Amino acid sequence: MMKKIALVFFILPLVLTAQINERDTLRLKADLSLTGFWQGGNVETLIFRAKSGLSFQPWKKWVFKTQNSYVFQEFGKEKADEDFLSLNFLYINPERKFYPLILGFASTNFRREIDIRYLFGGGFSYQIFTKNKDWLKMSLTGEYEQTNFKRANFNLVEYNTSKSINTFRSTLWMNGRYYIFKNKMILTHEMFFQPSLEDSDNFRWRADVALELPVWKFLNFKINYLRTYESIVITGQKQEDEFLTFGLTLKNY
Repeated sequence: MMKKIALVFFILPLVLTAQINERDTLRLKADLSLTGFWQGGNVETLIFRAKSGLSFQPWKKWVFKTQNSYVFQEFGKEKADEDFLSLNFLYINPERKFYPLILGFASTNFRREIDIRYLFGGGFSYQIFTKNKDWLKMSLTGEYEQTNFKRANFNLVEYNTSKSINTFRSTLWMNGRYYIFKNKMILTHEMFFQPSLEDSDNFRWRADVALELPVWKFLNFKINYLRTYESIVITGQKQEDEFLTFGLTLKNY
């Protein structure tokens, strides 16, 4: 089933997407992004990535935003990745330059043998600049995290006492969108660095960068690059992963 979906996507990859800024004036905004790669024949390779976003106002001066992503990889009919990530935010007075937020995350990771990971916390966002359609913001948050692994056999042996690792974290975020070269290119990025407040050797980071080249008023060619790093992994696993996917963006603005 996944191969059929990927083949259709490879022939005609359509994306409905726009990186959501909670300061946007629309009361309801949604997006869906699909990118990937498929190769058949002697070497069968499938990489599929889906990403969606929804933003709305549950109350006056409050904005709820959820971003969900799914990654699937298969090499030679053997599954290599199947990961889910859900990022959920509640912003208070986001029309201001400096405003508070509450967050809750949940994720799974097949390759890293993570059954479930969840975080809850809060912090503040600062809108560094907003000009026309361009914007850049930075956030600082604190969270409590619990990660449940399938086994307790880590690259750092001091963590081998339990399948669950619990810690308090701090996260530095940097998100933005830019129209460059007279709107001939659109660059977006969502990045964070997330160290533990209890153990200096427990940290991770993530960089999700996309470049779009307008083909027509409502159609862009899209290149998406995702890179992640985890300091604590199951023994024998690499700490870093990379995904480079290609597609098209179909938009209504």
